[in-house]
Amino acid sequence: MKQNILKWKAVCLPLCVVALVITLVTWASSSPIKNSPKAPVTIEGNPFQNTVKQVDQFFEDQWSESNISASKSTDDLNQIRRLSLALHGTVPSLEEIREFEQMEGNDRLERWTQKLLADRRFADYFSERLARAFVGVDQGQFIIFRRDRFKAWLSEQIEANTPYDELAKTLISGEGLWTGDPETNYITAASADGNLDRNKLTGNTVRAFLGQRIDCAQCHDHPFDHWKQSDFEGLTAFYGQVEVQLFGVRQNEDLKYEVEDRETLEKRVVSPQVPFLDECLPQEGTLREKLAAWVTHPQNRRFERASANRIWGLLFGVPYINPVDDLPAPTDLSEFPPDVLDILGKDFRENGYDIKRMIQIIVASKPFRLSSQSKSPVSEEEVERLNDSWALFPLVRLRPEQIIGSMLQASSLKTIDQNSNLFMRGRRFFSEINFINEYGDLGSDELNDFPGTIPQALLRMNGEFAQDNGTASPLNSVGRIAGLDFSDEKRIETCFLVCLTRPPTSSEKDYFLKQYQATQNQNERVKVTEDLFWSLYNSPEFSWNH
Repeated sequence: MKQNILKWKAVCLPLCVVALVITLVTWASSSPIKNSPKAPVTIEGNPFQNTVKQVDQFFEDQWSESNISASKSTDDLNQIRRLSLALHGTVPSLEEIREFEQMEGNDRLERWTQKLLADRRFADYFSERLARAFVGVDQGQFIIFRRDRFKAWLSEQIEANTPYDELAKTLISGEGLWTGDPETNYITAASADGNLDRNKLTGNTVRAFLGQRIDCAQCHDHPFDHWKQSDFEGLTAFYGQVEVQLFGVRQNEDLKYEVEDRETLEKRVVSPQVPFLDECLPQEGTLREKLAAWVTHPQNRRFERASANRIWGLLFGVPYINPVDDLPAPTDLSEFPPDVLDILGKDFRENGYDIKRMIQIIVASKPFRLSSQSKSPVSEEEVERLNDSWALFPLVRLRPEQIIGSMLQASSLKTIDQNSNLFMRGRRFFSEINFINEYGDLGSDELNDFPGTIPQALLRMNGEFAQDNGTASPLNSVGRIAGLDFSDEKRIETCFLVCLTRPPTSSEKDYFLKQYQATQNQNERVKVTEDLFWSLYNSPEFSWNH
């Protein structure tokens, strides 16, 4: 009897292990979400068309006054490449390109934008971009700062399209534990060595939500602006009663904000005060609730202008006013006409601080749809003048996460998203981390201009990731395209669409067609496809937004 049981165990155990492995592989290979967002068939009305017209008119007047001829509109495929890079951090997949090509109607770009905004990848990608502005990229003190929780919470707010003013209020005035109430990580991000740096909190708040750099006023009056040291101290006093305890971020009304006088070295209590718009400061609430209400008050135009400038920067790659967090004071609209930030900010305020709506307005405006090429050859000085006037779409180097996102997506004919299997999503997650570590992270100043380096170019050309993706296999796009039974013209066109989101020019097609025609067997044809992919990966066109 005992021997029979042992025999059964010997037979059943391997079968159970095999069954378990099959189950795990099937689970990991399955799509976690069955229904991906579809592009809407039609858009009922066009609720933001009036604002788009105002933005367009602003630039047309500017171009007319400066005697500037704006470039012509770019084609739709280039538009969807820009949209994917801005909203998802990657180039569109061949699957997405084919879906877009099937769409009809003059409003298909607007409907495509809505589809991308409804995709979970948008919330995840934008949450990282905004997290950099709110808490930076440092991991901080793990015990009291959980950047991963903060980013996940931010992604949920963006997915739900939480009004941006409500988001700002929650961050500034939140209370609770950094794990259960992730918004409080905005506060604990300013902790170091067990101490809460309230000056850092003030600097972050003013930069992120009012688009001003007043950090230097912490020690002295601003040398070039009207900000005084007393302004900085008064704003910091609103954070004077917040403390980080064992049970989380709490408000302690017994605390008073004190600073040391540099001359007498004596402590003095600083009362909370705002540098302007005193009338917007509410009477009720905690100090941080009052500060949050003042920052987001509808009369505080710095909030809406800073928001518009940041969103503009994330879509174009460069902000309308650079640096993104150092805007000039708003002009008096009774004396000066509104600029584009005023137009966008007004719409933002009057329509519930809707981030997705602002994005749809900006990408529907003329500057976003212009080509990066001038209508005719011009001098470098003229190119600079056209760029300054937004009469050309700016040529912007892709950020590291966009480079790796695009290389990953180009390695697959199917869309890599939340519907991808666990293997693919895991590969993307770890590849992105490794690549950015080697390529270099731009940190919280990612909208500033940055130069490309030789080591970065070499990493794209010879890095392990580039070699893996450029070598044909049954699982990547190189191997699948090389093995498909269609003409070489179609093969070349598919490679260009996958990498550059455009078909090849006649000269490009002729050049690579000769390469294929010179091959003797399938192995040589695969090698030509690998070379073609490597060339496209490393072309300037691949690594720039245009």
